[in-house]
Amino acid sequence: MSVDTEAGRLRSEADEPGWEVDPDDDWGVAVVATVGRQLKLRREAAGMRAAEFGRAVGYGEDMVYKIEGGKRIPQPEFLDRADEVLGAGGLLSAMKEDVAKVRYPKKVRDLAKMEGQAVEIGVYECNIVPGLLQTPEHARALIEAAQPPYSPDNVERMVAARLARRSVFEREPSPSIHFVLEEAPLRRQVGGTMVWRRQLERLLELGRLNSVTLQVMPTNTDPHPGLDGRIELLKFPDGTATGRSDGAFNGRPITDPKQLRILELRYGTIRAQALPPRESLALIEQLLGET
Repeated sequence: MSVDTEAGRLRSEADEPGWEVDPDDDWGVAVVATVGRQLKLRREAAGMRAAEFGRAVGYGEDMVYKIEGGKRIPQPEFLDRADEVLGAGGLLSAMKEDVAKVRYPKKVRDLAKMEGQAVEIGVYECNIVPGLLQTPEHARALIEAAQPPYSPDNVERMVAARLARRSVFEREPSPSIHFVLEEAPLRRQVGGTMVWRRQLERLLELGRLNSVTLQVMPTNTDPHPGLDGRIELLKFPDGTATGRSDGAFNGRPITDPKQLRILELRYGTIRAQALPPRESLALIEQLLGET
């Protein structure tokens, strides 16, 4: 292998980042630290220096040290290549499942877990398209608009976490999923015309699924109980439920039946006031034709 070819294989922190560990995620920190420790022990047992090992797996020496020190989350292909180079017999590759879980922030991971267990999901969103409905480009544009801005590393991590939640649409049996979106955000061309066209097309695609009901709240309507923020309700197979509303109970998740009834009343009122599903999809088609 030529020097130029070998150098081209090496991935630095800049061009192939291993994501940073969420410091508030105790389980995630422990998982990444364990993987790093096992990797270092096996590398040293094989008599390989970090630089030599890095060249063999296609990563820079600095990245190897960060992964071994539990500072960065290794990519799946890194673990596969490390397993092969160190002759670990599949033990390092087997860690990919746990590592994959800690790639995403704990709060997002917990939400995805609940969505994955729910039999009913109801979401009202007043300012943006709900995360479950976002395209990758639209999600990236929204996240990059934050101030102070996120680092490129964190932007990609948050986009990936948001997209991973979309597996809820592929579940068997499918949960019943209902969305109410405000009209005003549907007219804001986040990310530019082409990104926005793809987002509207995505809304139409999902809105036509048998398991999904999508409604639009017209701007020219009377006040309703969702004007003070987002509402989300999740119901589970055992009859329990959880919910959250920006405008109630300090925005914290709730499970108390009396409090849940309040959110269900508010959400039911919003659904009754929004356009019916057929008219909602027709409005989105109209907006798509105007872009």
